Amino acid sequence: MATVLITGAGGGFGARMARTLRHAGHIVAGTLRDITGRNATVAAELSALGVHVYDMDVTSDASVEHTIAQVIAALGTPDVVVNNAGVGVLGVQEAFTATDLQRLFDINVFGAHRVTRAVTPHLRARGSGLVVFVSSLLGRIAVPFYGPYNASKWALEGLAENYSLELSGFGVDVAIIEPGGFPTSFIPNLMTPSDHARVAALQPLADAGTAFLTGFEQALAANPAQDPQLVADALRDLANAPAGTRPFRTVVDNMGMGPHVAGYNTHLAQITAGIFGAFGTEAMLARRGNAVVADKATA
Repeated sequence: MATVLITGAGGGFGARMARTLRHAGHIVAGTLRDITGRNATVAAELSALGVHVYDMDVTSDASVEHTIAQVIAALGTPDVVVNNAGVGVLGVQEAFTATDLQRLFDINVFGAHRVTRAVTPHLRARGSGLVVFVSSLLGRIAVPFYGPYNASKWALEGLAENYSLELSGFGVDVAIIEPGGFPTSFIPNLMTPSDHARVAALQPLADAGTAFLTGFEQALAANPAQDPQLVADALRDLANAPAGTRPFRTVVDNMGMGPHVAGYNTHLAQITAGIFGAFGTEAMLARRGNAVVADKATA
């Protein structure tokens, strides 16, 4: 039984992760914003399952530090920390302002860094733990109309890569989950560009982005195998795996992109091992397991 901290536990993959880890017998702390307001219902549902629910804003240093201290005081240092909180986008990249990107990165990238930075001193002191970053296949490849999201997830991948290297000597595992697109509350909450004049100037390209999303949602509806529960199951498998054996990257997808990205991940791992070997630093990769495709139907 492990103690698992999950950010963004109110929707998307987060609530499924919290339920799945609880059903697997783990102690779960779930963080979400506004637990007495717009997220009161899901907070109550999670609490009824035995999830310890905390109100936390990953864009605030003070909120993150206060909540992590609360969790540790109540439950001890988490064995598994899951950076799941995130938001997506839809629109032509040019129409997003710098302020739009700052808001996006503050959640998807800086939020994950805040949480990880707050908990790693405790993991290092104990000499064990697992930090999970929920990325995306769009953190490995770029597609139109999701540009700022691509950029944030590519940045998150780099953050995770370096945490993996720098924590390896302290007995702390780092893992990345890379889901494809799934039918969750993530889609209705996509950020759109705030520069409406630029959106108008970019027609009909801007409308093509909406059509792109509509087509993808239709493809999701026609593919029940693309079940978001697969992502929660992938996290459960990582949490249950013995320390030092966990795959560094886990691809979860049944829409056809997964095997291609998994092959890319394997090739990158080989390149990385070769470069580190050439410089005599391959020991920093010792805790990295092989990249995997979580759903065997896609392997």
